Amino acid sequence: MTCLILSSTYRIGPFEVEPALIEHKAVLEAADVAKPDADRDQIVTVYAVLVEGAVPSGDLEAGLQKHVKRTTEAIDEDGWMHTGDLATMDAHGYVNIVGRIKDMIIRGGENVYPREIEEYLYSHPAVQDVQVIGVPDRRFGEEIMAWVQLLPGNDDITDEHLKDFCRGRIAHFKVPRYIKFVDDFPMTVTGKVQKFKMREQSIDELGLHEEASVRNA
Repeated sequence: MTCLILSSTYRIGPFEVEPALIEHKAVLEAADVAKPDADRDQIVTVYAVLVEGAVPSGDLEAGLQKHVKRTTEAIDEDGWMHTGDLATMDAHGYVNIVGRIKDMIIRGGENVYPREIEEYLYSHPAVQDVQVIGVPDRRFGEEIMAWVQLLPGNDDITDEHLKDFCRGRIAHFKVPRYIKFVDDFPMTVTGKVQKFKMREQSIDELGLHEEASVRNA
C-alpha cells in the first residue's frame, strides 16, 4: 500500500488541500471535539488515504515494520489511517493544520489549541520561541502553561507582562495561567519538542502531583 498523507508534523506551517482531493467519505471528518460557530472554520481531524495494491518503500516501509502495533492501532476498519492532526476546514474545503489532537488542552470544558496561543505570543517583539502545554488543575481539569524563550536583552519581561499582552486579545480562558522562561526546550535527537517532558517537569516544579493523580484516575 502507499500513503497519501494529507497532513504534516506539528511545527510545519499552514498547508492547503484542494477540495477535489477530498472524497465524500471525507479524508477529513468533522471531529467531536468542537462545535464551531457558523461563522468559523470547521474543526476537522486529518486522515491519510491508504491505497491498496502497492508497497511502501524506504523509510516509510521500515517505519511501518518497526511499529506494527502502533500502525495497526492507527488504521480503522475502513482502511483510513488517523494521523493525529487537527485542522480547520473553511467553507470552500481548504484545510489548515492547526495542531495535534494529543496536544489539545481541555480547560473547563473549552477546547484550547496550543498553536493558536503560541502564534499569538510569537507576535510579541521580545519572544523568540514559545511552546504551550496543559498542566493538571483541580478546578478546570487543565490549565494553560507557556514555556517562553526571550530574545537577548529582554530580561525585564515578566510573566505578568506577557499575560497582560494576551488579555483582551485572545479569549480569557486561553490566557496562560503559568509562564516559565527558559533557555531551551527538551528535544528529541531529531529536533522535535518533547511536550510530555515539559509537562512532567512542570508538574514537579508546580507541585501538581495530586491534581495529576486525580485527573488520571
